[in-house]
Amino acid sequence: MKTSSLLSACLLLLWACNAQTGNEPPYTNALVHESSPYLLQHAHNPVDWNPWGEAALKKARDEDKLLLISIGYAACHWCHVMEEESFEDTTIARIMNEHFVPVKVDREERPDVDNVYMTACQMASDGSCGWPLNAFALPDGRPVWAGTYFPKGQWKDILEYFIKVYAEERDKLEAYAGRLAEGIQASGRPKPVEEAVLFTEEEMGEVVEQFLNNIDFKKGGRPGAPKFPVPNTYEFLLQYHHLAGNEKALEAVTATLDNMGNGGIFDHLGGGFARYSTDADWKVPHFEKMLYDNAQLASLYSKAWQVTKKERYREIVFQTLEFIGREMTSPEGGFYSSLDADSEGEEGKFYTWQKAEVDSILADERRSAVFCDFYQVKKGGNWEHTNVLYRKDNVEKILTEYNLSLNELTQFLAQARKKLFEARSRRVRPGLDDKILAGWNALMLQGYLDAYRAFGEQAFLDKALRSGQFITQNMLKDGYRLDRNYKDGRSSINAFLDDYAFTAHAFLSLYEATFDEQWLRRAEGLAQYALAHFQDEETGFFFYASALDPPLFARKMELEDNVIPSSNSAMARALHRLGTVLYEKEYLEASTRMLQAMAPRFTATTQPQYFSNWCALYADVAFPYYEIAIVGPDYQKLRDEVLARYLPNAVLLGGPDEGGLELLKGKLQGAETFVYVCKKNVCKLPARGVEEALEQMR
Repeated sequence: MKTSSLLSACLLLLWACNAQTGNEPPYTNALVHESSPYLLQHAHNPVDWNPWGEAALKKARDEDKLLLISIGYAACHWCHVMEEESFEDTTIARIMNEHFVPVKVDREERPDVDNVYMTACQMASDGSCGWPLNAFALPDGRPVWAGTYFPKGQWKDILEYFIKVYAEERDKLEAYAGRLAEGIQASGRPKPVEEAVLFTEEEMGEVVEQFLNNIDFKKGGRPGAPKFPVPNTYEFLLQYHHLAGNEKALEAVTATLDNMGNGGIFDHLGGGFARYSTDADWKVPHFEKMLYDNAQLASLYSKAWQVTKKERYREIVFQTLEFIGREMTSPEGGFYSSLDADSEGEEGKFYTWQKAEVDSILADERRSAVFCDFYQVKKGGNWEHTNVLYRKDNVEKILTEYNLSLNELTQFLAQARKKLFEARSRRVRPGLDDKILAGWNALMLQGYLDAYRAFGEQAFLDKALRSGQFITQNMLKDGYRLDRNYKDGRSSINAFLDDYAFTAHAFLSLYEATFDEQWLRRAEGLAQYALAHFQDEETGFFFYASALDPPLFARKMELEDNVIPSSNSAMARALHRLGTVLYEKEYLEASTRMLQAMAPRFTATTQPQYFSNWCALYADVAFPYYEIAIVGPDYQKLRDEVLARYLPNAVLLGGPDEGGLELLKGKLQGAETFVYVCKKNVCKLPARGVEEALEQMR
């Protein structure tokens, strides 16, 4: 009896010890102290990861080891794959730990680090470059080679190759690293302006022809696959259509927005857009959802609605902003960064459907048939044995086949989407990257403002104001210095140029929507800070990182526009708008100097889409650009009427009195409210109404 009791007690103790041990991860590295969700995903790898910083560089120098810098982000599908295949493998981890100093970087937190090593990849690798980005560098940080995802076997071979080369041919690595570092530092560096460039409407028209040569007018976007939403390209073409009346430019915009809105890249149940389409039809997305895409697309669809009044564009904006409010907004009013592509280890599982599942949820054979016909749901699946929801132009066919009116079909589809959305909400959700980035939040703030301008919804303005207050209270420091990142009640990481440019632009837009001069002063404070700490005196352009930051081996400038406009083009446009509103020649001259240097690049290329935001600034300068001042007791009503119009070539200012702005002096006329249309502070006769003022602009 005693023996049995003793044995039971020992077994119970052993079980308790094992249970306790089982609750603790077998490996923990230095990333466990970080806040980035991406870094925390790797905190319990057997790889001895270090966060980027001086400590990791010192460790490499002290131990005389190569740095192995692996860069990714939380929503990156192939980052997860490489982690599971290689970074969770103890054999691979042992090789990495013994022979390298492994460093993990969240590219969204540290785009400066990502930029220099991505440039290294583009210069040093014959293969494609993307994420995860894996770079090998000398202990001082200078890269010797970089590539992207590799399967485990190939990754092991690459590790062993660099171990051997570092041991036996270090001199060659040193020499190559020196040449590569020089190339990275020089890459993309603008030349100072040698002679003034004349900005003309004719030359802008020639550039637009090159844009249109790169458009798939049947499917929208650029020809072929994959297809990426690049909102700034279509914002520029919409702007050019307004300025020059070019119908082909508008067709390029509507072809793209129509096809994107029908495709599987748009979430037809929950709203919002995925990162890109893997095919040429916008049908099958890469399912991650990024804040910056949805922010810019909310702006673009809102502006396109102002021009076309297409009801589908309005639906897309409202559904996208519902998604942002529901899934991407923090309790404090900031906006989260992204949703993962994967759930339960499978890409797109949260968003795709089996037909039998749809039939069961809708519980009505005819209703399910209508829904499945409309959203292309097939018994065997429309993609890899499952179904992505997307639309075709088959409404008339469905109305005839099922004997429905358009109103009946619309109501039925809304009810069906609601049922399926509720069922989907019970699934395992994709991971959320809940860090809050200043620049991306400013893009989302602008998205809400553009939606407010188009649709007049007070809730959109309220969200924008709340976002502005969040950035001001949590990320804007004394002297107008910004922090880039906010998480868990704490802001961190000295902000980069795009954070300043996008936030200054958004704050100026908040001023236009409210005529509250505090936003204008904050926008100017951010611009002044950028001029003091980022600008290169020789060229007039701006470095990506502040002069106050610990220097990397190369200090880069970001010039080409991509999915997000480049930080230099964004700052140049912000300075142009600020200079116009404040009548500040310093800002206007700084903006013009940058445009003078960039114009030869995009006026001479067949691929001007990589300079779309620069092209928008060129159009601002080549075509008439107006100040619209509204002063008097009825300013709010007239301001809101102007806001509702699509006017890309104007800035708006005013209030009940003349306030503190140079351009408003002398414009208050007793108890009447007037609208003044001005160019370069020279105004036409005051107008009593918006239509009269707009006629002066025509």
